[in-house]
Order: sequence, then C-alpha cells, then structure tokens
Amino acid sequence: MKIGYWTPVYGGFLRNIRDEGRMEASWEYIREVSQLADRLGYDITLVPELYLNDRKGVDAPSLEAWSLSSAIAAVTQRLRIMTAVRPGFHLPTVAAKTSATLQDISGDRFSLNVVSAWWAEEARQYGGQFAAHDKRYVQSSEFVSILRGMWTEQPFSQKGEFYDVQDAVLSPKPRVAPRIFAGGESEDGREAIAGFADAYVIHGGTPDEVSGKIDDVNARRRRRQGEDFAEVGMAAYVIVRDTEAEAQAELERITAVDPSSPGYASFEEFVAHSQLDVEVSKREYSVGTRGLRPNLIGTPEQVAERIREFERAGVTLLLVQASPLDEELERIASSLFPLVTDSVALAR
Repeated sequence: MKIGYWTPVYGGFLRNIRDEGRMEASWEYIREVSQLADRLGYDITLVPELYLNDRKGVDAPSLEAWSLSSAIAAVTQRLRIMTAVRPGFHLPTVAAKTSATLQDISGDRFSLNVVSAWWAEEARQYGGQFAAHDKRYVQSSEFVSILRGMWTEQPFSQKGEFYDVQDAVLSPKPRVAPRIFAGGESEDGREAIAGFADAYVIHGGTPDEVSGKIDDVNARRRRRQGEDFAEVGMAAYVIVRDTEAEAQAELERITAVDPSSPGYASFEEFVAHSQLDVEVSKREYSVGTRGLRPNLIGTPEQVAERIREFERAGVTLLLVQASPLDEELERIASSLFPLVTDSVALAR
C-alpha cells in the first residue's frame, strides 16, 4: 500500500473544529508539511482545487491549487504531486501548457486529478461553467482528450461539444505525460472515467463498498482500454493512538455535529449536486470526502489490519487526512509505515 495525503489548502480538514492548532491556509505551513512528508517517505500529495473554502466556510481563507503545486514541486525531491483540475474553470489548451511546465519543474512527479465540479455557488462567484451532472463527464472526456493531444501531437486540433481547438502548438512537450486520476460514482461518471483516466480515486467507504466499486470500474476499463486502472486511491481520515480509547475520544471530539458551522451549507450542496451511491450521514460530514467511513481509527495494529482489508479490496493508494497534519504525518509514518508499506521513515 502506498500512502499519500491531502494538502490542506483550506487551512484544516475539520468542519466543526474552528481551531486546528498550527494548521492555516498559508504557504509557510504547506511548505513545512510538504518537506516533512517528503523526508518521511510519503508517496503523493493531492492538492485540491477550490476557490472557496468548503471546510471552514466561504469567508475563510484558502489557497489556489496550481501555484501551490508549483511551489511544492520546487521544495521537494521525491513526493509526487496530484493537482486537481476542474474543466469548468480552465481552458484545456492552457492546462496542457501549465501541466507540461509543472512536469518539468517537478522532474516528472506531476499528475492531474480531473474533477467534475459539484459546487454551484463557487461556479457562480468565479464564473466557472456548471454543466448538468451527466454533461460534466462529456466535458471532462473532451478536456482530457485535448490534454493528451497537446502533449503528444504538433499541431493539435479537436472540435467537440465543449471545446474547439484548431492547430494548437505546445512546446516543449512533457517528457512523460502526467498521469490522469479521476473519480465518480454515477453510472455515467464511471463509464466516462473508464475511458479517459489512468487511475481511479474514490471517497471513503467500507471494504465491501470499495471492493464493489473497484471491480466495477476495472471491468469497464478492461472493456474500454484492455487493462485495469494503474492505481486506485481512497480518501480516509486517520486517527492512530496508543490505545483504542484514546482514538475513540479524538473521534468524538471532532464529530460533534454543528449544523450552524460555516461548512455545513457546502456539505448540503455537495450531496444535492452529486449522484452518490451511498447515503452520507451528518456525522460523516465533519471531515468531508466520507473520510470517516473507512474507520481507520484505533491502535496502529488495528488500523494496519483495516488497511490490509482495503488492500485486498483493490485499493493501492491511501490518501490521508488528519489533524493537525504535521504532527499526525509523523505519527502515521512511525507507527503505521512499518506495518503496511515498503517505505521506511527517513530521518528528520
């Protein structure tokens, strides 16, 4: 199992906890976390793209994903960088150019997570396209087709429902094409992703839920592209403590539901504008991305056994959320890495 983490562009992961210690939406903190994770042997960081803060409320600060990714690439050596891109907010030709440059800066450590946006209010404020649910995947498919064409052909042309590219030139081209990750749960989403993505990412679930989804999308991809996905990543909020009682106490602390908290409205909009195949509880809302559903909470041995269940279900990459992130990345590396990965924590 490879282990990566979410970069906290929103300054923290917890919707009901106002103060998460040193975590803040600042480059100073992100740089510290990135370099720490790089030294500790984490595999990848997912950099979410959100122009509004969906965890702490729309008035709270948040950082922009692409400039942040460039900076992370420049101050790390081993860490892969998976930057989210939402087609409704980008020209695919410009995204292809920016991606090629980021691939160069990172030494071929850059990848993309194509996200079909769900937040109508954010699109309204920032002028993004907010297509109907199923049309978003048509748009994403066209978007990725243009990325791949721009990275490999010279000149490149494509005309579709959303984009019209004529004789576009991109130089220099990336030495290695960035890997394309994508996630989706609807019928149209899974079918489209099987056609355009290299790797699949999912929100948290139980081992049985995850196993069924992975079997389904891999079968679709074998039919469309002749092979399984190169990677399957899953989001999970991780709480590791010396005793189970300590871990459960921390869980209770962070999940006290507060419907008046600033992030609650964005949670309700996410559910309303997504075609989810499982019901999301208000308690799960506390950390987002269904991160509590995998139940990676307990002693190192308990959490390691649970991770092995997900590995048997087909997950190859765990994308960790934790708070405070700097402290928890160290705790996870020292207590979990020896049990579930081939990585060896590096000396600080």
